[in-house]
Amino acid sequence: MEVLKIATAGSVDDGKSTLIGRILYDTKSLTTDKLEAIEKTSKKNGYDYLDFSLATDGLVAEREQGITIDVAHIYFSTANKSYIIADTPGHVEYTRNMVTGASTSQAAIILIDARKGVIEQTNRHFFINNLLRIKDVVVAINKMDLVDYSEERYNEIKADFEQLMDKREYRDQKITFIPVSALKGDNVVNISERTPWYSGTTLLEHFETLDRKDIFNVGTPRFPVQYVIRPKTDAHHDFRGFAGKVYGGELSVGDEVVALPSQTRSKIKDIYFHDKKYQTAARRSSVTITLEDEINLSRGDMLVKVNDLPTIEKRFTATVSWMDSQQLTVGNKYIIQHGVNKVLAKIDKVHHKIEPDYSGVDTEVDSLGMNDIAEVSFQLNKPIYYDKFKDHRTNGSFILIDPNSNSTVGAGFIS
Repeated sequence: MEVLKIATAGSVDDGKSTLIGRILYDTKSLTTDKLEAIEKTSKKNGYDYLDFSLATDGLVAEREQGITIDVAHIYFSTANKSYIIADTPGHVEYTRNMVTGASTSQAAIILIDARKGVIEQTNRHFFINNLLRIKDVVVAINKMDLVDYSEERYNEIKADFEQLMDKREYRDQKITFIPVSALKGDNVVNISERTPWYSGTTLLEHFETLDRKDIFNVGTPRFPVQYVIRPKTDAHHDFRGFAGKVYGGELSVGDEVVALPSQTRSKIKDIYFHDKKYQTAARRSSVTITLEDEINLSRGDMLVKVNDLPTIEKRFTATVSWMDSQQLTVGNKYIIQHGVNKVLAKIDKVHHKIEPDYSGVDTEVDSLGMNDIAEVSFQLNKPIYYDKFKDHRTNGSFILIDPNSNSTVGAGFIS
């Protein structure tokens, strides 16, 4: 079954957790004991309605404050798809959490409170979704019940957001506007009679009908080798397969490929999934590949199609989202994890810090603090095989690891 990962974004009290809880409730995805707990806590808090935010706000601090702090992943399924919703916090101080939640998503929901309209945080949320090249974004104008389901108010907010869209760098992005009330259930899973002026789909219907080709950034196939398979059995003593996951495109039997870094050429002989052979390995499929020639390949190497090589360099510039309390400064050394590859890197230059509310850049910086986003140049101790993030989301991204603490301190998107 197809799996769709959706990132949510919204400012404080815009209703992200309530929206997700409503989806779970209306799709009958809540367990009986969970529903009973929501009913009990809602009554205890003096509500005459079910507080669906309790379905997702799992941390004690979240329940006490009524806000989202960490990234929660919620799973549910329909007859057509399985869904993973990344419920990300909307606060400025948790920008890093939002980047984490959105970096692996194929679609996104940006919530806007119908009473407040487009605010500074809306700019930030849209900027991050645009930075991460999320192709399908739903702008859910929530709490329509509090503005009497006003079509005029809906159109005002839509017009304001369209002005924001003019500032984006990544234009290959579909934006859909849906008026909803997460609390009342209007246009979330079921169409609402209280918005007769709206002729579009519900939120869930929109995602149910999304085509994979409309949400995935299809690029060139990249096959990083994760493991070399050499069975120690008499029946398969001469078998040598390369296990990994196909990213960006498809690989087929007979394709002429280049092994990196050796740049040795061969052709794909067989493609296996467990004990079955396939003619083609689809994008995002985990397979074992054998080659017609005996060439030297090991973990961290990469197979690509001939005449379709990535960039092979020891230097690059990337947009970095900094996630650690210890500052990033010029000259610091980190480990870059690029796919299955790990290389030592030094910070060569911080070009400028990007203000994610579209207010511009700050060029007078040589360090980054937590939640900062900036253009940074790196010097590596050995080459990696990369693509620009705009061309290949997987092969154009990486994480930064502090070699002393072994903590993940940043995420990067190669520019």
